[in-house]
Amino acid sequence: MEQRRVYGKSHWYHETQSRATRGDALPLVPEAAHVDDRFLLDLALPDDLLNACDSWLQPARALSRRLFPDMVQVSRLHTFSAYDRLSTALTVAQVYGVQRLCNHYAARLAPLPGPDSSRESNRRLAQITQYARQLASSPSVIGSTSRGQLDEVGLTTPDIILINQIIGFVGFQARTLAVFQASLGHPVRWLPGMPMQEDAPAERFAVTTTRWSSDLPAVTLSYASAAQLAALERWQLQPDLTALAPLLVTDPDVLSLLGETLTALSQPTAPHLLVALLAARINGSQHGFLALAERWQGASGLPDAVRNGERALQAWGHNHPFERAVIQAAQLLTRAPDRFSAAQLIPLQEQGFSAADAVALLAWCGLSGWLNRLNIALGNE
Repeated sequence: MEQRRVYGKSHWYHETQSRATRGDALPLVPEAAHVDDRFLLDLALPDDLLNACDSWLQPARALSRRLFPDMVQVSRLHTFSAYDRLSTALTVAQVYGVQRLCNHYAARLAPLPGPDSSRESNRRLAQITQYARQLASSPSVIGSTSRGQLDEVGLTTPDIILINQIIGFVGFQARTLAVFQASLGHPVRWLPGMPMQEDAPAERFAVTTTRWSSDLPAVTLSYASAAQLAALERWQLQPDLTALAPLLVTDPDVLSLLGETLTALSQPTAPHLLVALLAARINGSQHGFLALAERWQGASGLPDAVRNGERALQAWGHNHPFERAVIQAAQLLTRAPDRFSAAQLIPLQEQGFSAADAVALLAWCGLSGWLNRLNIALGNE
């Protein structure tokens, strides 16, 4: 695997020419692999802010260890290797452009041997990379055909669920890092040529009812382990995980840590519902958007303004300064986390948010994007 630097984008890219032996290529920032905190990547933050966010940072840190262990044992049903996991994570990190994240996954991936050089292995890796890039950058294009393409290159149902969990998690991690860096006043580097995620087509939201279902097989209860049954019993009660839990419980530890993170970040407040609505609209999650719109108890007319697109939303927000500050921050974070800066945090604080509350609200926005991608990628809305 060769590492190369693409100038003008200032991101890590890796060639996917496969070989079974270790290469001599090294990442440009090799020390980025060696961090104590694999979620925040040793970002230096004030103790009071870290302590205020501890309830959701702890399960998030545990998720990073669970999804990206140093050693992965593959089997007939679980074929996603450590190389596959980190290669997918790096692809997603490149889409979002948060440099600290790109450096970390590139440095961890560099010493690993790639797959063999067969046509089947190359096709498999190319399909995984394409899928990860599409779900990260344009989730509304993903559907049953995309799942079928993963199946065609040999991914099992547990593999397909895992790749979607990895893509969602790295997106959440990227946005969380972007928010924390903004809280420190870190400057944003403008990277020419990096596109911003476009909103999902408006016609996806013309429907008023939708029913979520999946063509992937759920865990069979009669064959489920005790850990799977316990996780399923607990997390099916969480409204955001009710439909997803029978699939995600293939890895009960990841499901439980996701549920704990969600429970710590989710709040029944208007700002939390608003950022989740915006994320669902931008990402194209019909099921998530309609469920949130039914729960909306805030300022009148907002779900319709979100549904109808940017111009309608701007017109609505003109007379609602509190909601406008939330909207502007959540929109940019969802569309382009690499461009998120203190300029989006300051208006939230001017509207009465503490630093910890603003960070938690926007971390919830990132987690909503993870849930949107799971709903889109694993189901048929």
